[in-house]
Amino acid sequence: MKDLYPPIEPFASHTLSVDNIHQLYVEQLGNPDGIPVLFLHGGPGAGCEPYHRRFFNPDLYHIVLFDQRGCGRSTPHASLIANTTWDLVADIEVIRRQLSIDRWLLFGGSWGSTLALAYTQTHPQQVTGLILRGIFLCRNEEIQWFYQSGASRIFPDYWVEFVATIPDQEQDDLLHAYHQRLTGENDITRMAAAKAWSIWEGRTASLYPNPSVVGFFTDPHTALSLARIECHYFVNHAFLHSNQLLQEIGRLAGIPGVIVQGRYDLICPMASAWELNQAWNDSELMVIPDAGHSAAEPGIRSALIDATDRYAKKLK
Repeated sequence: MKDLYPPIEPFASHTLSVDNIHQLYVEQLGNPDGIPVLFLHGGPGAGCEPYHRRFFNPDLYHIVLFDQRGCGRSTPHASLIANTTWDLVADIEVIRRQLSIDRWLLFGGSWGSTLALAYTQTHPQQVTGLILRGIFLCRNEEIQWFYQSGASRIFPDYWVEFVATIPDQEQDDLLHAYHQRLTGENDITRMAAAKAWSIWEGRTASLYPNPSVVGFFTDPHTALSLARIECHYFVNHAFLHSNQLLQEIGRLAGIPGVIVQGRYDLICPMASAWELNQAWNDSELMVIPDAGHSAAEPGIRSALIDATDRYAKKLK
C-alpha cells in the first residue's frame, strides 16, 4: 500500500486578484519543469490542507494548489458574493494563464470532482487527464440524501445534533432553514449553524472515526466558510442545470480519467461514481472496499497516489 510523499514546502506562493472582490491564495510545489497538476479541494469552502501537497512525486510534478473563493487563505473569508461554479471555472483559467501552463492534469475529490468535471467540460483542450475521488455530481437526489433523508438513517445519533439548531416546523426543508441562519445577521446563530453543519460532515467522512478529519471540519475558520459556501451552492443547485455533468460527459471524449471511490462513502454514495464511469468511456473506476469518503482513508490515499504515479509514467 502506498503512502503520502514526504512533507514539502512551496517554491512559490502568491495572492492573485481575480476580480475587484476576491483575492486567491495560490502555491506551487515540486519541479517547476515537471508535469503540471492542479489540486482542487472539496467543500465548496473547505480550503487546502498541507497533506494535499503530498499526493504527487515532487521530482516529477509541478504541483499547483489554490484556495477557492472565500475559503482557506483566500479573501474575503466566507464571502458568497460572486461565488459560483462558473466563477471558479474562470478562476482556474486565470491561474493557468498566470502560470504559463499549457495543459494540466486535474486532481479533485468530492466537490473537487464536481469542479474538475465542470472545468474540463468547459476547457477540454487544456486537460491531459483527471484523477477524481468521492464523486459528487451535485444532483438534487445527492444533496437530499445527505441533508434531508438518507444518511440520517445511518447516523441517527449524529443527525439528532445536526437538526437540533433547527425548529421542528422547519425540519422538512433543512437546506433552506440552514441557509437562512448561515446568511443571517446574528453572529451567534450563524456560527452555531456553521458548527453543526461542519461537525455533521466531519463525523460522516470516514469509515472509522478519524479525529483529525473532524478537527479540520470543526475549526471555526473552516466551519464558517464550509457551511456558508456549501449551503449557498446547494440551494442554487451548484449553478448547474439538472444532471448537467452527466449529460455533457461527451465533452470528455479522449480524456483519460481515474475514479477512486470508497465502497462505504456515505457523503457521496457510490452510485454517482458508477454512473459517471458508465457514461465516460475513457475512465477507470477503482472501488476501495474498506473506505468511506475522506481522502485520508488509507485505501483511498494509496489508490490516489498509485494513480498519480501511473500518470507520471504516462505523461512524461
